[in-house]
Amino acid sequence: MSIPAEKSPNPNDNWWSQLQPYQRLVFIVATLAWLFDCLDQQLFNLARNPAMAALLEEGQDTKFYGGIATAIFVLGWATGGMIFGSLGDRYGRAKMLAVTVLLYSLATGLSALAGFPKLPTIAQTLQLTSIPWFEGLSAHYMDFTIFRFITGLGVGGVFGLAVALVADTVPSTVRPRALGVLQSFSAVGNVAAGFIGLGIALTAIGKNPDYWMWLFVIGALPAFMVATIQMRVKEPEAWIAARDRATDQGKKSGSYKDLFSHPTWRRHALLGMVLSCAGVIGLWGIGVFSTDLVGDIITSHLKASGATPEAINKGKQVWGSLNLLCFNVGAFVGMMAFTRVTERLGRKKAFIIFFLGALVFTVFVFQMLGKINGRWDILWMAPLMGFFQLAVFAGFSIYLPELFPTRLRATGVSFCYNVGRYLAATGPLTLAVLAKKLADKAAIKAAEVGTDVAVAKIDAFRDAASLMCLIFLLGLMALPCLPETKGQPMPEE
Repeated sequence: MSIPAEKSPNPNDNWWSQLQPYQRLVFIVATLAWLFDCLDQQLFNLARNPAMAALLEEGQDTKFYGGIATAIFVLGWATGGMIFGSLGDRYGRAKMLAVTVLLYSLATGLSALAGFPKLPTIAQTLQLTSIPWFEGLSAHYMDFTIFRFITGLGVGGVFGLAVALVADTVPSTVRPRALGVLQSFSAVGNVAAGFIGLGIALTAIGKNPDYWMWLFVIGALPAFMVATIQMRVKEPEAWIAARDRATDQGKKSGSYKDLFSHPTWRRHALLGMVLSCAGVIGLWGIGVFSTDLVGDIITSHLKASGATPEAINKGKQVWGSLNLLCFNVGAFVGMMAFTRVTERLGRKKAFIIFFLGALVFTVFVFQMLGKINGRWDILWMAPLMGFFQLAVFAGFSIYLPELFPTRLRATGVSFCYNVGRYLAATGPLTLAVLAKKLADKAAIKAAEVGTDVAVAKIDAFRDAASLMCLIFLLGLMALPCLPETKGQPMPEE
């Protein structure tokens, strides 16, 4: 498809009015791919605890094995980002975006199958249960983690491809705003997941312990987007020109060797990875586990009031979904705010402001949630934490593409955003192990002095999450060695 020449932008127009119809189509498709990607992630967070209760043997630690399942998902995410970022630069952003959406949609649907006890399992077929490392784990739990890893492969590829596709298609005058809005709509996907979870909790489906399987079935629906991506979206002319130019010069698009053999791109890749790692670990090693804290608080409150197990289960579903909704309403506002701040003050100053805010307010929320106005604290504390924690992700979508040339853009962005996830995968595990150690010590001490053991364990989880918030300082450490790109053209060789 030939894209008409760009019109000279009118500074009095808003950014959307400066896009041509085809550019709007590309933006919408890329944004929906990322929106549904984030919907999938949050449906997993809502389903994780009930899925663990259903798939694990009685007496096994659901938080610990839930942390392992999350880490495996994040590892798949990192691997998929590395693979599909390179393939996107080499064979086309639009083609690979279609593949990644299809992959994460179908694997999400397959995750629901792990809950059917009579179905044959992959783990049994491959005799994985006989391996000493996996002794004591059910085959269905192992299948669940396999499907989550495959889902992660698709999920990990979307961000770099969607960002590069939009960055190479829209006019440079509106690129930062378009990319910031694209990232902001990730919160819309997260909010949609919250409404889905809330809707299930308030219907008859939520009374069934296997309600979590419906969350994964819903997550499979974005596969229908693939047809639209394949039929309507073509490769950007900027990418085609860069690919042809690289071929004429004997260079390869999407080459990690080329990325790391060039001193500037290598420095940007490594420091961009450190920057991204701080935000990713902050979210996936701390933020998403606020749902677990909410569940513990609600359980403690309802048990104290003499509620039935059914009422406790419903309360956890309802308030867990409300926490997700409130967190992501704050996230949407935060990402829009980050976009404006980065346009006025620059990329690096915006990161400093929001990383510091994430550190301070995440510790505050984990320490004080439920202690001021009980469960009602969720309604104002969750948006506050989401505002700062997720805002920096708008910065990743705006800033990372500005660090790499076209032929290495998806590769560089995906490397920064996803290699950090290999380290980020340690976040859930670290939190799980740290929380368990602190909880065991707290339980022993509480038993000795005669205080409430359940409350002591909740406080131990608060302390573990607060200690991990030091990771936000890692992002600040990378900034002095990175360039300020505000007002600068996209780099080329």
